[in-house]
Amino acid sequence: MRPIIIGVFAAFFFAATFILNRSMDLAGGSWIWSASLRYVFMLPFLIVIVLVRKNLRPLFTEMKKRPAAWLLWSTIGFGLFYAPLCFAAGYAPGWLIAATWQMTIICGSLLSPLFYVTVMTEHGPKQVKGKIPFKGLLMSLIILLGIILMQVQQTTELSIIAILLGILPVIIASFAYPLGNRRMMDVCEGRLDVFQRVLGMTLASLPFWIILSIYGLVTVGPPSTSQTVQSSLVAISSGVIATILFFQATDLVRGNMQKLAAVEATQSMEVLFALLGELMLLHSPAPKALSWIGVVLVMGGMILHSYVSNKKGAPIGKKESA
Repeated sequence: MRPIIIGVFAAFFFAATFILNRSMDLAGGSWIWSASLRYVFMLPFLIVIVLVRKNLRPLFTEMKKRPAAWLLWSTIGFGLFYAPLCFAAGYAPGWLIAATWQMTIICGSLLSPLFYVTVMTEHGPKQVKGKIPFKGLLMSLIILLGIILMQVQQTTELSIIAILLGILPVIIASFAYPLGNRRMMDVCEGRLDVFQRVLGMTLASLPFWIILSIYGLVTVGPPSTSQTVQSSLVAISSGVIATILFFQATDLVRGNMQKLAAVEATQSMEVLFALLGELMLLHSPAPKALSWIGVVLVMGGMILHSYVSNKKGAPIGKKESA
Protein backbone atom coordinates (compact mmCIF):
# COMPACT_ATOMS: atom_id res chain seq x y z
CA MET A 1 0.00 0.00 0.00
CA ARG A 2 2.92 2.38 0.58
CA PRO A 3 3.63 2.95 -3.17
CA ILE A 4 -0.11 3.59 -3.72
CA ILE A 5 -0.24 6.23 -0.97
CA ILE A 6 2.88 7.94 -2.31
CA GLY A 7 1.33 7.90 -5.78
CA VAL A 8 -1.83 9.64 -4.52
CA PHE A 9 0.25 12.40 -2.91
CA ALA A 10 2.12 12.78 -6.20
CA ALA A 11 -1.21 13.16 -7.99
CA PHE A 12 -2.19 15.98 -5.62
CA PHE A 13 0.92 17.99 -6.49
CA PHE A 14 0.74 17.05 -10.18
CA ALA A 15 -2.75 18.56 -10.35
CA ALA A 16 -1.22 22.02 -9.92
CA THR A 17 0.19 21.63 -13.43
CA PHE A 18 -3.21 21.53 -15.13
CA ILE A 19 -4.66 24.37 -13.08
CA LEU A 20 -1.71 26.73 -13.40
CA ASN A 21 -1.05 25.96 -17.07
CA ARG A 22 -4.66 26.80 -17.88
CA SER A 23 -4.43 29.93 -15.74
CA MET A 24 -1.30 31.08 -17.59
CA ASP A 25 -2.93 30.46 -20.95
CA LEU A 26 -6.04 32.43 -19.99
CA ALA A 27 -3.74 35.30 -18.98
CA GLY A 28 -2.11 35.29 -22.43
CA GLY A 29 1.07 33.37 -21.63
CA SER A 30 2.70 31.11 -24.23
CA TRP A 31 2.83 27.35 -23.78
CA ILE A 32 6.52 27.50 -24.76
CA TRP A 33 7.45 29.35 -21.56
CA SER A 34 5.04 27.36 -19.41
CA ALA A 35 6.93 24.24 -20.47
CA SER A 36 10.57 25.35 -20.52
CA LEU A 37 10.54 27.58 -17.42
CA ARG A 38 9.35 24.71 -15.25
CA TYR A 39 12.54 22.74 -15.87
CA VAL A 40 14.77 25.79 -15.52
CA PHE A 41 13.30 26.45 -12.06
CA MET A 42 13.52 22.78 -11.11
CA LEU A 43 17.30 22.68 -11.49
CA PRO A 44 18.46 24.67 -8.44
CA PHE A 45 16.11 22.82 -6.09
CA LEU A 46 17.24 19.43 -7.34
CA ILE A 47 20.93 20.35 -7.30
CA VAL A 48 20.68 21.46 -3.66
CA ILE A 49 18.88 18.25 -2.68
CA VAL A 50 21.45 16.01 -4.37
CA LEU A 51 24.38 18.07 -3.03
CA VAL A 52 23.10 17.85 0.54
CA ARG A 53 22.86 14.08 0.13
CA LYS A 54 26.44 14.07 -1.28
CA ASN A 55 25.34 12.21 -4.40
CA LEU A 56 26.21 14.64 -7.19
CA ARG A 57 29.49 13.06 -8.31
CA PRO A 58 28.06 9.51 -8.60
CA LEU A 59 25.29 10.96 -10.78
CA PHE A 60 27.75 12.57 -13.21
CA THR A 61 29.79 9.37 -13.29
CA GLU A 62 26.68 7.40 -14.18
CA MET A 63 25.60 9.88 -16.87
CA LYS A 64 29.03 9.73 -18.53
CA LYS A 65 28.67 5.97 -19.03
CA ARG A 66 25.67 6.27 -21.39
CA PRO A 67 25.18 9.93 -22.37
CA ALA A 68 23.16 9.11 -25.49
CA ALA A 69 20.67 7.02 -23.51
CA TRP A 70 20.28 9.77 -20.91
CA LEU A 71 19.71 12.37 -23.62
CA LEU A 72 17.20 10.25 -25.54
CA TRP A 73 15.02 8.92 -22.73
CA SER A 74 15.12 12.15 -20.72
CA THR A 75 13.98 14.12 -23.75
CA ILE A 76 11.16 11.64 -24.27
CA GLY A 77 10.24 11.28 -20.59
CA PHE A 78 10.35 15.01 -19.79
CA GLY A 79 10.33 16.89 -23.11
CA LEU A 80 7.72 14.94 -25.06
CA PHE A 81 5.72 14.63 -21.87
CA TYR A 82 5.46 18.22 -20.68
CA ALA A 83 5.65 20.30 -23.87
CA PRO A 84 2.52 18.63 -25.34
CA LEU A 85 0.66 19.11 -22.04
CA CYS A 86 1.40 22.84 -22.08
CA PHE A 87 0.49 23.11 -25.75
CA ALA A 88 -2.86 21.44 -25.08
CA ALA A 89 -3.67 24.00 -22.36
CA GLY A 90 -4.26 26.56 -25.10
CA TYR A 91 -7.09 24.53 -26.61
CA ALA A 92 -8.84 22.79 -23.72
CA PRO A 93 -9.62 23.48 -20.05
CA GLY A 94 -7.47 21.94 -17.33
CA TRP A 95 -10.05 19.35 -16.32
CA LEU A 96 -10.22 17.92 -19.86
CA ILE A 97 -6.44 17.74 -20.12
CA ALA A 98 -6.24 16.09 -16.70
CA ALA A 99 -8.90 13.58 -17.75
CA THR A 100 -7.20 12.78 -21.06
CA TRP A 101 -3.86 12.44 -19.25
CA GLN A 102 -5.30 9.41 -17.48
CA MET A 103 -4.62 7.56 -20.73
CA THR A 104 -1.20 7.02 -19.16
CA ILE A 105 -2.86 4.36 -16.98
CA ILE A 106 -3.57 2.25 -20.05
CA CYS A 107 -0.48 3.35 -21.96
CA GLY A 108 1.75 2.26 -19.08
CA SER A 109 0.15 -1.19 -19.09
CA LEU A 110 0.43 -1.52 -22.87
CA LEU A 111 4.16 -0.76 -22.68
CA SER A 112 4.83 -3.75 -20.40
CA PRO A 113 5.99 -6.14 -23.19
CA LEU A 114 8.83 -3.72 -24.01
CA PHE A 115 10.53 -4.39 -20.66
CA TYR A 116 11.94 -7.32 -18.71
CA VAL A 117 10.97 -8.33 -15.18
CA THR A 118 12.63 -10.65 -12.67
CA VAL A 119 10.63 -13.70 -11.58
CA MET A 120 11.58 -16.40 -9.10
CA THR A 121 11.77 -19.94 -10.47
CA GLU A 122 12.90 -23.21 -8.91
CA HIS A 123 16.32 -22.48 -10.44
CA GLY A 124 16.51 -18.96 -9.00
CA PRO A 125 15.80 -15.47 -10.40
CA LYS A 126 15.10 -15.26 -14.13
CA GLN A 127 14.62 -12.33 -16.49
CA VAL A 128 11.46 -12.61 -18.62
CA LYS A 129 9.70 -10.19 -20.91
CA GLY A 130 6.87 -8.32 -19.20
CA LYS A 131 3.26 -9.12 -20.01
CA ILE A 132 0.28 -6.84 -20.18
CA PRO A 133 -1.47 -7.08 -16.77
CA PHE A 134 -4.97 -7.67 -18.15
CA LYS A 135 -6.68 -7.85 -14.75
CA GLY A 136 -5.11 -4.58 -13.69
CA LEU A 137 -5.88 -3.15 -17.13
CA LEU A 138 -9.54 -4.02 -16.62
CA MET A 139 -9.54 -1.99 -13.41
CA SER A 140 -7.85 0.84 -15.30
CA LEU A 141 -10.67 0.78 -17.82
CA ILE A 142 -13.15 1.23 -14.98
CA ILE A 143 -11.19 4.27 -13.82
CA LEU A 144 -11.10 5.61 -17.37
CA LEU A 145 -14.86 5.10 -17.74
CA GLY A 146 -15.40 7.15 -14.60
CA ILE A 147 -13.20 9.91 -15.97
CA ILE A 148 -15.13 9.95 -19.23
CA LEU A 149 -18.41 10.26 -17.37
CA MET A 150 -16.99 13.12 -15.32
CA GLN A 151 -16.26 15.12 -18.45
CA VAL A 152 -18.76 13.96 -21.09
CA GLN A 153 -21.19 16.80 -20.44
CA GLN A 154 -18.52 19.49 -20.74
CA THR A 155 -16.96 18.10 -23.93
CA THR A 156 -20.17 18.81 -25.86
CA GLU A 157 -19.37 22.52 -25.50
CA LEU A 158 -15.99 22.31 -27.30
CA SER A 159 -15.29 22.54 -31.05
CA ILE A 160 -13.72 19.70 -33.03
CA ILE A 161 -10.47 21.66 -33.40
CA ALA A 162 -10.28 22.30 -29.66
CA ILE A 163 -10.90 18.63 -28.95
CA LEU A 164 -8.19 17.44 -31.37
CA LEU A 165 -5.55 19.99 -30.36
CA GLY A 166 -6.44 19.58 -26.69
CA ILE A 167 -6.45 15.77 -26.68
CA LEU A 168 -3.96 14.40 -29.24
CA PRO A 169 -0.89 16.10 -27.67
CA VAL A 170 -1.89 14.70 -24.28
CA ILE A 171 -2.12 11.19 -25.70
CA ILE A 172 1.46 11.59 -26.95
CA ALA A 173 2.49 12.70 -23.47
CA SER A 174 0.66 9.71 -21.95
CA PHE A 175 2.97 7.33 -23.81
CA ALA A 176 6.14 9.41 -23.48
CA TYR A 177 6.12 9.80 -19.69
CA PRO A 178 5.98 6.11 -18.64
CA LEU A 179 8.25 5.11 -21.53
CA GLY A 180 10.97 7.60 -20.62
CA ASN A 181 10.62 6.87 -16.90
CA ARG A 182 10.87 3.11 -17.28
CA ARG A 183 13.75 3.23 -19.77
CA MET A 184 15.74 5.42 -17.41
CA MET A 185 15.03 2.97 -14.59
CA ASP A 186 16.55 0.25 -16.78
CA VAL A 187 19.56 2.42 -17.65
CA CYS A 188 20.24 3.22 -13.98
CA GLU A 189 19.66 -0.39 -12.80
CA GLY A 190 19.11 0.75 -9.23
CA ARG A 191 22.49 2.52 -8.96
CA LEU A 192 20.91 5.97 -8.47
CA ASP A 193 18.29 7.13 -6.01
CA VAL A 194 15.15 9.02 -6.97
CA PHE A 195 16.66 12.48 -6.46
CA GLN A 196 19.69 11.69 -8.59
CA ARG A 197 17.56 10.26 -11.39
CA VAL A 198 15.20 13.24 -11.52
CA LEU A 199 18.13 15.68 -11.54
CA GLY A 200 19.90 13.63 -14.18
CA MET A 201 16.86 13.56 -16.44
CA THR A 202 16.34 17.29 -15.95
CA LEU A 203 19.96 18.01 -16.93
CA ALA A 204 19.81 15.63 -19.89
CA SER A 205 16.62 17.22 -21.18
CA LEU A 206 18.07 20.77 -21.05
CA PRO A 207 19.12 20.82 -24.75
CA PHE A 208 15.46 20.31 -25.66
CA TRP A 209 14.32 23.15 -23.38
CA ILE A 210 17.07 25.50 -24.57
CA ILE A 211 16.07 24.99 -28.20
CA LEU A 212 12.41 25.50 -27.29
CA SER A 213 13.27 28.69 -25.35
CA ILE A 214 15.19 30.14 -28.30
CA TYR A 215 12.18 29.43 -30.49
CA GLY A 216 9.98 31.17 -27.91
CA LEU A 217 12.16 34.30 -27.82
CA VAL A 218 12.02 34.56 -31.60
CA THR A 219 8.29 33.90 -31.99
CA VAL A 220 6.52 35.26 -28.89
CA GLY A 221 9.15 37.21 -26.97
CA PRO A 222 10.15 36.83 -23.30
CA PRO A 223 7.69 35.57 -20.64
CA SER A 224 5.73 37.97 -18.42
CA THR A 225 6.43 38.33 -14.70
CA SER A 226 3.14 36.61 -13.86
CA GLN A 227 3.93 33.61 -16.04
CA THR A 228 7.42 33.38 -14.58
CA VAL A 229 6.04 33.29 -11.03
CA GLN A 230 3.37 30.70 -11.87
CA SER A 231 5.91 28.56 -13.71
CA SER A 232 8.10 28.56 -10.61
CA LEU A 233 5.13 27.33 -8.58
CA VAL A 234 4.58 24.52 -11.07
CA ALA A 235 8.28 23.66 -10.87
CA ILE A 236 8.19 23.32 -7.09
CA SER A 237 4.82 21.58 -6.77
CA SER A 238 4.72 19.37 -9.82
CA GLY A 239 8.27 19.34 -11.13
CA VAL A 240 10.07 18.70 -7.84
CA ILE A 241 7.67 17.38 -5.19
CA ALA A 242 5.28 15.38 -7.41
CA THR A 243 7.94 14.00 -9.75
CA ILE A 244 10.14 12.80 -6.88
CA LEU A 245 7.15 11.23 -5.10
CA PHE A 246 6.01 9.46 -8.27
CA PHE A 247 9.48 8.21 -9.15
CA GLN A 248 9.96 7.00 -5.59
CA ALA A 249 6.69 5.06 -5.84
CA THR A 250 7.72 3.47 -9.15
CA ASP A 251 11.15 2.61 -7.75
CA LEU A 252 9.51 0.72 -4.88
CA VAL A 253 7.80 -1.62 -7.36
CA ARG A 254 10.50 -1.68 -10.04
CA GLY A 255 10.42 -4.92 -12.06
CA ASN A 256 6.82 -5.78 -11.16
CA MET A 257 4.72 -4.54 -14.07
CA GLN A 258 1.43 -5.29 -12.34
CA LYS A 259 2.22 -3.21 -9.28
CA LEU A 260 3.86 -0.57 -11.47
CA ALA A 261 0.58 -0.24 -13.35
CA ALA A 262 -1.19 0.19 -10.01
CA VAL A 263 1.11 3.05 -9.02
CA GLU A 264 0.56 4.72 -12.38
CA ALA A 265 -3.19 4.29 -11.89
CA THR A 266 -3.06 6.52 -8.80
CA GLN A 267 -2.52 9.42 -11.16
CA SER A 268 -6.24 9.26 -11.98
CA MET A 269 -6.67 11.21 -8.74
CA GLU A 270 -5.27 14.20 -10.59
CA VAL A 271 -8.68 14.64 -12.21
CA LEU A 272 -10.40 15.02 -8.85
CA PHE A 273 -7.76 17.38 -7.52
CA ALA A 274 -7.72 19.43 -10.73
CA LEU A 275 -11.52 19.63 -10.73
CA LEU A 276 -11.60 20.91 -7.16
CA GLY A 277 -8.81 23.36 -7.92
CA GLU A 278 -10.59 24.78 -10.94
CA LEU A 279 -13.82 25.13 -8.96
CA MET A 280 -12.07 27.14 -6.26
CA LEU A 281 -9.46 29.08 -8.24
CA LEU A 282 -10.78 29.42 -11.79
CA HIS A 283 -14.50 29.36 -10.90
CA SER A 284 -15.37 26.50 -13.25
CA PRO A 285 -18.98 25.19 -13.28
CA ALA A 286 -19.77 22.62 -10.58
CA PRO A 287 -20.03 18.97 -11.69
CA LYS A 288 -23.48 17.57 -12.44
CA ALA A 289 -24.94 14.22 -11.41
CA LEU A 290 -23.29 12.23 -14.21
CA SER A 291 -19.91 13.63 -13.26
CA TRP A 292 -20.35 12.55 -9.64
CA ILE A 293 -21.12 9.01 -10.84
CA GLY A 294 -17.77 9.20 -12.60
CA VAL A 295 -16.10 10.20 -9.34
CA VAL A 296 -17.49 7.09 -7.63
CA LEU A 297 -16.25 4.89 -10.50
CA VAL A 298 -12.78 6.42 -10.30
CA MET A 299 -12.53 5.80 -6.56
CA GLY A 300 -13.96 2.28 -6.89
CA GLY A 301 -11.61 1.49 -9.75
CA MET A 302 -8.67 2.70 -7.65
CA ILE A 303 -9.57 0.34 -4.80
CA LEU A 304 -10.09 -2.62 -7.12
CA HIS A 305 -6.88 -1.90 -9.01
CA SER A 306 -4.91 -1.80 -5.76
CA TYR A 307 -6.45 -5.12 -4.66
CA VAL A 308 -5.82 -6.93 -7.95
CA SER A 309 -2.26 -5.60 -8.28
CA ASN A 310 -1.18 -6.60 -4.77
CA LYS A 311 -2.73 -10.04 -4.44
CA LYS A 312 -0.53 -13.12 -4.24
CA GLY A 313 1.03 -14.44 -7.40
CA ALA A 314 2.39 -11.19 -8.84
CA PRO A 315 5.86 -11.35 -10.42
CA ILE A 316 8.78 -10.71 -8.08
CA GLY A 317 10.84 -7.66 -9.01
CA LYS A 318 14.34 -6.55 -8.10
CA LYS A 319 13.06 -3.96 -5.65
CA GLU A 320 9.83 -4.93 -3.97
CA SER A 321 7.82 -2.69 -1.70
CA ALA A 322 8.01 -3.51 1.98
